[in-house]
Amino acid sequence: MSDHTTDRMHPDGRHGRGAVSNRSGRYEAHERAWADDGWNGLDQPPPPLTTSITRDTSRGVITRNNSPDIGFDRSINPYRGCEHGCIYCFARPTHAWLGLSPGLDFESRLFVKPDAPAVLERELRRRGYRCQPIALGTNTDPYQPTEKRLRVTREILKVLAACDHPLSIVTKSNLVCRDIDILAPMAARGLAKVAISVTSLDRALARRMEPRAATPERRLSALAALSQADIPTAVMVAPVIPALNDMEIEAILGRAAAAGARGAGYILLRLPLEIKALWREWLDEHYPDRASRIMRHIREARGGRDYDGRFHRRMVGGGPYAEMIGRRFDLTCRRLGLDNPEFALDSGRFQPPPANDDQLSLF
Repeated sequence: MSDHTTDRMHPDGRHGRGAVSNRSGRYEAHERAWADDGWNGLDQPPPPLTTSITRDTSRGVITRNNSPDIGFDRSINPYRGCEHGCIYCFARPTHAWLGLSPGLDFESRLFVKPDAPAVLERELRRRGYRCQPIALGTNTDPYQPTEKRLRVTREILKVLAACDHPLSIVTKSNLVCRDIDILAPMAARGLAKVAISVTSLDRALARRMEPRAATPERRLSALAALSQADIPTAVMVAPVIPALNDMEIEAILGRAAAAGARGAGYILLRLPLEIKALWREWLDEHYPDRASRIMRHIREARGGRDYDGRFHRRMVGGGPYAEMIGRRFDLTCRRLGLDNPEFALDSGRFQPPPANDDQLSLF
């Protein structure tokens, strides 16, 4: 490839986005590349990339998993793709299943499930359904910007609240505070908890990594508002990135504890599938002076590779550097009182939603 050819898109066309390219997904037969032909100044710069939203008509909304290293066995994602544009997002490779790029397509070509609340009611009504907490925000953020207008997540919460179904939420958006009127009564019945992801307190770094997510201060304010409403909260320091934000672990935990968080968790940076190349592009553009050092530490924690996807290792890594991160995190949580046992949700209250033709209860 010549010096003037690159797979990165023109900077003017991706302003305010996380990825720097629209690399083809792993299932595509051809690679796409943007190239500068040398005729600088003759053409107008491309317009900014706009966000499109397509209706997703999936016939099911509850996704099951049997992974032994996560604390839930079912989840709901109202959206495919995420406009927050977090460059490290481990959900990016899922866009390849749709024939789209895990790069800029993931954060600009979104799919919404407007029928999710009605579909969820049908799934909860099925004979033999066994209630366990449902997790929201495990793949893409349920409170990404388009939720403010579409309100799919809010309608899902109404369904779960109406039948006393427990849920947990992970988000990096202060929009979750809009739904305190639903979440607070659920929390009072032991049915809801919320974790806020805070990756960095450095606004400039957060802007580069998570261009359309809420600022760090707004996330901490959301933690405080949820805590004041007696909703159990936790902070997720995720991902921890060696030589980029790992020095902020103690500060983030301290601010979260002051805001009322009851617990905390962390995840070491994960680079599965297409994220490896997208991450390297982003590093080379934004932190070229630290790129080799960051990648060296990542490989030290991943057995000499960019990523180790084995259960119980994929979240925290291994080796001296990863163990040091874990010790620092544990000691700080203990000092701040964030090492309390996880808040247990009550699955015993659940009552299936009534069908439209069900007779009204007499009692």
